[in-house]
Amino acid sequence: MRIKDHWQYTDDKYEKVFESYKLKPGLFSHEAHLRLAYIHIQKYGVEQAEHNMCNQIKGFAESLGVYDKFNKTVTIASVKAMHHFMQNAKSDNFKDFIQEFPRLLSNFKDILGQHYGFNVFADKRAKREFIAPDLLPF
Repeated sequence: MRIKDHWQYTDDKYEKVFESYKLKPGLFSHEAHLRLAYIHIQKYGVEQAEHNMCNQIKGFAESLGVYDKFNKTVTIASVKAMHHFMQNAKSDNFKDFIQEFPRLLSNFKDILGQHYGFNVFADKRAKREFIAPDLLPF
């Protein structure tokens, strides 16, 4: 079977494939990133999810020879934002969750923009270390 997107994997399999850096890079979309955060928050709690996501996304990028793509602030902020929405969710799985909160897919930069008064996606310091929000805490 040819894998066309991350939905071809169960949550457990998706987590394992990503963790082992065997996911095809084209499958790691924004939605796939959010799904991974959702899985980690559910399984390990928000603090461990932040740690796991930073290590795994950085490792994934480096395994592809991409050393300037990883952004620690965006990764941690993504987990924090996901956690906030998860606490308010009625759904109990990612597919329903993302339908409940579609703006996580369509307006994610705007969501982070409510917390940061600068372009956190391009900031060099934000790539290396977590910068706490300067506008609105998570």
